[in-house]
Amino acid sequence: MQLESRQPTTERPATAEDLLPLALTSYGHFTSLRVDADHRIRGLSLHLERLVRDSGIVFGTTVDTERVRALVGQALEGRAGPCVVRITHFDPSVEIGHPEDATGPQIMVTVRAAGALPPPPLTASGVRYERDLPQVKHCGLFGALHARRTARLKGFDDALFFGPDNHVSEGATWNVAFIDENGTVVWPEGPVLPGVTAALLQQRTEYKIAPVTLDEAKAMPVAFATNTSIGVRAIAAIDDTPMAVEHPVLSMLRETYLSIPGERL
Repeated sequence: MQLESRQPTTERPATAEDLLPLALTSYGHFTSLRVDADHRIRGLSLHLERLVRDSGIVFGTTVDTERVRALVGQALEGRAGPCVVRITHFDPSVEIGHPEDATGPQIMVTVRAAGALPPPPLTASGVRYERDLPQVKHCGLFGALHARRTARLKGFDDALFFGPDNHVSEGATWNVAFIDENGTVVWPEGPVLPGVTAALLQQRTEYKIAPVTLDEAKAMPVAFATNTSIGVRAIAAIDDTPMAVEHPVLSMLRETYLSIPGERL
């Protein structure tokens, strides 16, 4: 776990004192990216764009993307892939009473091992929940994790969010999409985090965006989850409704994602 130093060309291990404000306030934002064995990263440019965009919303500042590249490169030295890198942007001096004064955010880089692609299908339970500021990948994960806990206590792998109007939006840490009876990929319309994996697929495949209720989601032949860690992951069931985990379009989406060339740092 490495934290950018106040000296702009150095880094150091993060201390408990550094992390305490983040733990107490959860005020910050991040992006997570999968690094392949050759240290290439699918969608790296989109991840960096997200950091810049979200920093403007959260802190009113920008991000030095070249500095981010350098810090991630240092964190990966001596590590064999694949792995998942999380880049967190937060201000260690933030005070809960004066978040407007948090204008000096720093970069923290953490690394963990990544699982194989594609992972096995998951099951999802519908949970009524809408994230705060859904367009930002922020550190306020309590609601999403509580929804995940609710789903897992019922015997499911994860939660699929739906709002007061019963329209589905996304999963706890993933975007969701469906394949309808015509073989069309349908991304649900609504306030969701704009995922990098979803964006990469949308750039390369045909699709439509439409409102999808929870009942309509269960009536779809296929549902799948996407994020940088899992790629394209089939959903085997929504609540008690089983879903197909194999489909020609689903296979095409997996192949399309895996064929995307990774970018170098």
